[in-house]
Amino acid sequence: MHHSRLCALVLDSQVDDLAEGARFWSAALGKPVVTAGPDDDGRYAELKTAEDEPIILLQKVGHESRVHLDIESDDIDAEADRLQALGARRVAFVRGRWWVMQAPTGHHFCVVHKQRDSFGTHLNRWDCG
Repeated sequence: MHHSRLCALVLDSQVDDLAEGARFWSAALGKPVVTAGPDDDGRYAELKTAEDEPIILLQKVGHESRVHLDIESDDIDAEADRLQALGARRVAFVRGRWWVMQAPTGHHFCVVHKQRDSFGTHLNRWDCG
């Protein structure tokens, strides 16, 4: 048994200056910029969201700008297995920390470790086996 839920909306941004994009999305969504992100290397910026809302993360990328979802789980391998059984495919295991997956629709998304202390009320419980 493992748990998962929608974790984040990630704005993949092909830009030179991520701070400018963060200022735009902050003003557009009414969410202040709160952090430079998990690696603090200028590749990430996070907007403040409530505990029961998805995280909104801007990520500086080399590919075309797009939006992708992150699904957080207390067992990322079990969640990737479950999603693969539903028709997704594994694309890459990144930095030994998360799975990049591709849905049957062609969209890429990530399966990541739990990002907040509490999973909150929108938690799914999966009895796979």
